[in-house]
Parts: sequence; structure tokens; C-alpha cells
Amino acid sequence: MRKDHIFEFFRRLAELNPAPETELEFGNTYQLLVAVVLSAQATDVGVNKATRALFRAVKTPEQMLSLGEEGLKAHIKTIGLFNAKARNVIALSEILVRDHGGEVPADRDALVELPGVGRKTANVVMNCAFGAETFAVDTHIFRVGNRTGLARGKTPLAVEKQLEKKVPGPFRVGAHHWLILHGRYICKARTPECWRCPVVDLCGHKPKILHAPAKRQSPGPGTGASA
Repeated sequence: MRKDHIFEFFRRLAELNPAPETELEFGNTYQLLVAVVLSAQATDVGVNKATRALFRAVKTPEQMLSLGEEGLKAHIKTIGLFNAKARNVIALSEILVRDHGGEVPADRDALVELPGVGRKTANVVMNCAFGAETFAVDTHIFRVGNRTGLARGKTPLAVEKQLEKKVPGPFRVGAHHWLILHGRYICKARTPECWRCPVVDLCGHKPKILHAPAKRQSPGPGTGASA
């Protein structure tokens, strides 16, 4: 994708959604970190359902440790891999209390040392909590980057590096939100909804799906095979 097209790509997405945010629900940076750890291989909708009651009771790593691993599991048992995630959340909470005064560090290198926190999770926290110009490449961003020609790469890290090089200054903080939302709701994995895409003319994907699939008609009364 050409440099001028990249600028226009983000300009249009920004015009439609000037203040993009994560769809995860949280009240402070610690809750954000926990929510992102829980969201691995899970949907934001599913995580939010599980954390609403949890976050009413737990707002700090100290409170999480008081709740304990079994108490945490009771809240998050509807989330995939909840046993391993509960262990990681308790372990990272212990480290935050022991080494960081109960605060989430505003440093990606320190974040990735926490149990259950990889580069993508650290990038989300750095961006959402601290306003850092980071690009958290999930499946949606990986797909959109490669499909559109915006940032092609064989690995999430390769796509991240391309975004770091190519995303223009005015859009760097919001970029990963716009790309996630675009991939989640328009540039979908199986059937990209090109017919309603605001950046379809800038996209390198071929062939484009420029017409919505026809809706199936339900058989009317008296139709179908006879008995």
C-alpha cells in the first residue's frame, strides 16, 4: 500500500471513530492487565461477562491474592484455559506486589517478564494504559495487515515491525484499535464485507466481495416436499 494511501486509510477510519478504545471492560490499569491476560484465545465479550463481578470485588493485586486461585477460578471458569490463566494471574499479582509496589510497570520489557504476559499483551497495556505507540498484533490485525497490503508479514512480529515503520504520526496511538475493530466487524476472516468497507478502494485484496450475499428465503406455508 502506497504511503499516501496508508494516510488516507487511517484518516477515514479515524473520521468514523475518532476515539477508538478496547472493547475489554476495566476500571484501572491492573484490571486491564488481568483482562488482557484472560482474553488470550477468548472473546472480549466472554471475558467481560466473567470479569464484571470479579472486578467489583478485585481492584488491586493485593485483593486478587486475598481472593486466591480457587476464588478466581470460580469467576472465570467460563473462559477457555481458565486453570492456567488463574495460575498466571495469581503469579503476576504476587510479582507486582513484591517487585513493583502493587503497580503495573509502564515498561514493556518488565511486563513481558510477568507470567502469562507476552509481547501482544504488553503492547495492549502499554497502549491503552500509558498511551504508548505500540501495535498489538492479534489475529485480526495480522489478517487485515496482510490482506489489505498495509503491513505484510509471515509472523505477528513481522507485521508489527511493518506497522511501526508505516503508520503515520497522527494515527499511531489509535492504529491498533482501528485495525482490530475493522477486522472484527468488516474485514472478517471468511467473508470480508467489502461492500460496506470505508477503505475498499485503498485495499489490495483481490477478489473483493462487493455485494452482500443474498439472504435465504424461508419456505412459505405449503411449500417443500409433500408427506
